Amino acid sequence: MNRLSTAKRAQIVAALIEGNSVRSTCRMTGAAKGTVLALLADLGAACAAYHDEHVRGIGARRIQCDEIWSFCYGKERNVTDEQKAAGAGSVWTWTALDADTKLIVSYLCGGRDANWAKSFMGDVASRLTTRVQITTDGHGVYAEAVEGAFGMDVDYAMLIKLYGAPVNSDTRYSPGEVIGIETKIRTGNPDPKHISTSYVERQNLTMRMSMRRFTRLTNGFSKKLANHEHMLAVYFVYYNFCRVHQTLRVTPAMEAGIADHVWNIAELVTLVESKSMLDGLKQVV
Repeated sequence: MNRLSTAKRAQIVAALIEGNSVRSTCRMTGAAKGTVLALLADLGAACAAYHDEHVRGIGARRIQCDEIWSFCYGKERNVTDEQKAAGAGSVWTWTALDADTKLIVSYLCGGRDANWAKSFMGDVASRLTTRVQITTDGHGVYAEAVEGAFGMDVDYAMLIKLYGAPVNSDTRYSPGEVIGIETKIRTGNPDPKHISTSYVERQNLTMRMSMRRFTRLTNGFSKKLANHEHMLAVYFVYYNFCRVHQTLRVTPAMEAGIADHVWNIAELVTLVESKSMLDGLKQVV
């Protein structure tokens, strides 16, 4: 990977964040599979560190939270307990999106139980500077997690969708029709007009379209949890800093005031060198 030019690295990353699998990226760019995965690991670590350091002090007013399902190595019913301990099976990605700037404020990759919810909401709270209105779906673990992270200093509501039976119960992957929506005020005084998860759910679609690892009914799913996490880190920095939002006409990071220009992918891949240099300085000190 050290022999790759910035242009070649940018070409590889562009392929990965536009929905291509690792092997198709290899065919398109002429890079070896090991080279692509090595770049993904290095850049993923650099992007995770960049997001953690720079996506802070956000003055958001409305936050929408959701979780999106994927799996690693095999689906839950097909993996052993030993494989599950190594990261195989269902993987949930928690996301918190600023409804005004469309910035992904926080994300977390892991399980879907109360402990993961507490870690996620604690991270969300640590990145905000203002009292916010939060909307989540009806997943029960959110209630305690939001209270633990924000206390009473939040306006929080759940948006609970009511589903009917699937039209054709014999069809796989056919969710039931939404027949109603129920809102439940949990804390504070949230504005009823903004009790919504529409933006974060639309972001879920963008994730599935942008990363082959999330595409259903293909063999492009992640085989290792670490690579799954690296791809998420790269994607979220790309989404926040490089991708111009169609409605905003700027990137979410620019709208949120944490960037002053649209990054290109070449700028994104230079985070690898920046992190390596910083790590080297820390070792010297």
